[in-house]
Amino acid sequence: MSVTSRPGDMYGALRKNPMSRPGERLIMLFLLSCAAVSLVTTVLILGVLVRESATFFEDVSFSEFFLEKEWQPLFEPVSFGIWELVAGTLNVTLWALVVAVPLGLATAVYLSEYAHPNTRKVLKPALEALAGVPTVVYAYFALTFVTQDVLRPLLGTENVPIFNALAASLMLAVMILPTIASVSEDAMSNVPRDLREAAYGLGSTRLEVAMRVVFPAALSGIIAAILLAIARVVGETMIVAIAAGSTPNFTLNPLEPVQTMTGFMLQVGLGDTQRGSVDYQSLFAVGMMLFLITLVFNVAAYFFVRRYREEYE
Repeated sequence: MSVTSRPGDMYGALRKNPMSRPGERLIMLFLLSCAAVSLVTTVLILGVLVRESATFFEDVSFSEFFLEKEWQPLFEPVSFGIWELVAGTLNVTLWALVVAVPLGLATAVYLSEYAHPNTRKVLKPALEALAGVPTVVYAYFALTFVTQDVLRPLLGTENVPIFNALAASLMLAVMILPTIASVSEDAMSNVPRDLREAAYGLGSTRLEVAMRVVFPAALSGIIAAILLAIARVVGETMIVAIAAGSTPNFTLNPLEPVQTMTGFMLQVGLGDTQRGSVDYQSLFAVGMMLFLITLVFNVAAYFFVRRYREEYE
């Protein structure tokens, strides 16, 4: 670049010919291939779900699947009402969020507004390490410790069965806590410092700045964090299958055993059900329902972020 040329001229030249070098073209092709793998995999999964679900609905009517309440595909009398599984999924999701959202947001506010930088460097990686714990470890911890040594002594053995939604919900809350706290803290940290300084200049306390300035400005990221956490809870298998039980139950009572959609899919997938039978095909119908629910949460997260994103110059 000559002495008299400007950075803007160089930027414009690169934009006109972004792949002037062979290496850049190879990098572009590699990145395109990575994106294509994700897209093709999603399309293939959706295709299998649609094909197998169509086979299921040849034997089971839509009215029975969506209007009946009882789910009992493996025992007589056979019934395929999906809502007991949906209720079980909503049960553990609800109580997990009741625990995880306040703790996660409080942690995010502390890390963003109160913690010393050195403290943040230690606490945030330690918190995110929870996301790396295998979920089967959480599941057996819920079954052997949370239920046996915490809930039953606290609430009474007769009130807390071995398998219950509350123990599973508590472990799900621990599992999604890093997602809510870390993503929310990132959103709060990205709020411009000028807004904080202006609020402090008006005499606001640190708590008022955090709750009335930073929190509303980071609302899009916070909502996205919560919706992503919901999607992860809905798709979790091992914790709910081991700790919550395998009894379809149309209830939101956390002290009762329930079965979630993913728990039923694991039960059928263990191999005791004959391949090609209606109860085996029900696995794909439930999977399709789960896919649609997760898709709704992801789309909602996307539109919430777009709708409430704060634009800062």
